[in-house]
Order: sequence, then C-alpha cells, then structure tokens
Amino acid sequence: MNTRIITITGYKGGCGKSTTAINLAAYLSRQGETVLVDADPNRTALSWAQRGNLPFVVVDQRQAIKVVAGKPWIVIDTPARPDSQDLKELAQGADLLILPTLPDLVSLEPMLATAATLGTAPYRILMTIVPPHPSREGEVMRAELRANGFPVFTAMIRRSAGHQKAALAGVPISALKGRDRLAWLDYESLGKEVLEVMQ
Repeated sequence: MNTRIITITGYKGGCGKSTTAINLAAYLSRQGETVLVDADPNRTALSWAQRGNLPFVVVDQRQAIKVVAGKPWIVIDTPARPDSQDLKELAQGADLLILPTLPDLVSLEPMLATAATLGTAPYRILMTIVPPHPSREGEVMRAELRANGFPVFTAMIRRSAGHQKAALAGVPISALKGRDRLAWLDYESLGKEVLEVMQ
C-alpha cells in the first residue's frame, strides 16, 4: 500500500485539531501501521502520548523522517495560524487536508480564509465541538457550506466530556467506557469517510 498523508490544519486554535489528529490516527491504526507527526509547537499530541497508551506512534516533526518511511498512514498535526506559504506547502505534501471548525461565525471566517488559500487542493471541512441535540448549529452550518460549494464531511464531532478525559488518560476516546465513549462513533464515521475519499 502507498503511504497516505492526512494533514489537520487551520488558522484557529481551540477547534479540536489535535483531538481530531489523535482519534483519526487511532481509527486508521486499525487499517494499518500509522504514525502521527506532531508539528504543533504546543506538542499536544506528544504530551497526550506520554500520559498513556496510544495504538500508534507519535513523533516530533524533527524525528519524523526516521519513522515514516514505508508506513501506510501518516497523520500530521500542524501549528495553528499557518501563513499562506505554509498552507500551500502543506497542501502539496498531503493527500488530504482536514480543516476542523466550530459551527459558529467566529471560527468560520478563519476557516474560509484557509480554504480560499488552498484553492483546488484536496481538503474537506470538519465540524467539531458541535453542540448536542436538540441544537442544529452543526447541521445548519454544514448545509450552508455545502450550498456554497465547499467540501464538508458528513460526519460531525460532537462536544463531549469524553475528549478531556481521554486526553488526561493519554488514550483515544475509543478506550473510554459508557457515555464518555459515544464521541468515538463520530470518529468512526469520519474515518470511514476519509477512507472513501482516499480511494
């Protein structure tokens, strides 16, 4: 199998970028050996890995070259607020870019600026930290983006206390029990869509 590179990026911090990188890597690790490259100066993914046990390798971007060769899945967690040149380079080096965004205007504007910079690069928007039912904020935003021609994942990542618990324990959300594990269903849906897009 060829190496597939998925980059999680966006202008805005606090939109679930590292959480998405960790849990998508956990899903992909069930398909084949997966490496998560932590290129974020905050080192969120590396800290997460050091606290517990993840089913994939997490490496600092400076050591990545030694580890990624021949691996079928590479997930890259990038710094927030990349400039336009960084974005263009990320796009050239990735098979798919995922742009997480909260379903609100404050998050939407920087994400749209990212999308405009990417142009025809292969990207998809992911709604994250979506308020649970009966709120329809996520669905409404997803529909509006689609109506305006933006590629958006059908899967949405619901807001959940499980995300924080998983981060503190150093595990993917799939390792939790009960209601805390419900958000894993969202990442499974995302993972299936990613596999379809990458075919």
